[in-house]
Amino acid sequence: MHVTGGLQLRVCQSIHDVPRAAWDALLDERAMPFLRWDWLASLEESGCVTPRRGWRPRHLAVWRGERLVAAAPAYLSESSDGDFSRDWDWASAVERAGVHWYPKLCLTVPFTPATGRRLLVAQGEDRAACVAALLGGARQLAEEERLTTVQVLFPDPEEVAELEQAGWAIRLSYQYHWRNAGYREPEDFLARLDSKRRNQHKRERAAPASQGITIRTVRGEELAADAVTWARTAFALHHATVEKLPWGRGWLNQRFYELVMTRMPEAVEVVAAWREGRVIAGAFNMASRTHLYGRYWGCFEEHRFLHFNVCFYHSIDECIVRGLEVFEGGAGGEHKIVRGFEPAETYSAHLFLEPRVDAALRRHLVGETAELRMGLERWRTSAPILKPKE
Repeated sequence: MHVTGGLQLRVCQSIHDVPRAAWDALLDERAMPFLRWDWLASLEESGCVTPRRGWRPRHLAVWRGERLVAAAPAYLSESSDGDFSRDWDWASAVERAGVHWYPKLCLTVPFTPATGRRLLVAQGEDRAACVAALLGGARQLAEEERLTTVQVLFPDPEEVAELEQAGWAIRLSYQYHWRNAGYREPEDFLARLDSKRRNQHKRERAAPASQGITIRTVRGEELAADAVTWARTAFALHHATVEKLPWGRGWLNQRFYELVMTRMPEAVEVVAAWREGRVIAGAFNMASRTHLYGRYWGCFEEHRFLHFNVCFYHSIDECIVRGLEVFEGGAGGEHKIVRGFEPAETYSAHLFLEPRVDAALRRHLVGETAELRMGLERWRTSAPILKPKE
């Protein structure tokens, strides 16, 4: 595909079609680890992201001569399983009207409901021109593949503005995030809770010690020294828990864990809980310089409040000690609110190529967005968990 201004867009059917160094050069120091070449390659090489699993890579790469100047991770998706787009009702309604919804083109990272850059542009390049090239390429690809919809899932706020200006429909949603308000120590955070919640936190936080359980984060050199063992442990924990749940989804296999922990151990963290000398529970997290991302939890033994301590309390304290700004605990989970997490807006952007679908879903989004904004405002003014910071 050719684009004006000396730019050329190529559609890549594997991340291996783009040199690792060229892709990673598009990421700045605040970039989420899920956008790194190693993460995307591990998804493909492990077989977690393949046509057989309903994901066909169609990464968009914009070149100026021999230099990669922009890119976006993109996939043809045969379903909405694992993309967190929340579009099942849309798909059902559209297909009842006789219009196919799948496959769809998604600019996203599979199985990763975390906000971050989706349109990557090299420093010093004309961002507007590069974004236009990426979005134009996405549209052209969709037209050639006779698709009905293109989605950009969990873009950052700057990209939301760019997408809206380009005419894409914006959908609002929310998750629960913990934000570091400049706390010097965990007690500063606890002090912002009312007495009832503060006592609840202290009671739940004290449970592991009384159960003979110790919890700590394994990361950095310690994790790198035995990456394969920790990868197998993290997979076994998550797999054991997924198998217990009728709605559980085991998108990632053991090979993926091994590849990621071996290739990028500096970005991986395992919050591990020990009892009587053996690991009984853990959470697989990822970290950047500013954010901690909670991914997957699992346990071999059930203990009261263990989930809250492994998945929330321990990592909140870690964020405070290390000065991380935000802890994203993943999608869903109203139980996070009483643990100090607050609603945070998330977005998706949609290009509907069928005119009837476009008109109907844009009308729907007007009402849906207004209702969500009203609900979020009511919560912020009438039901905050944290007292104003003094």
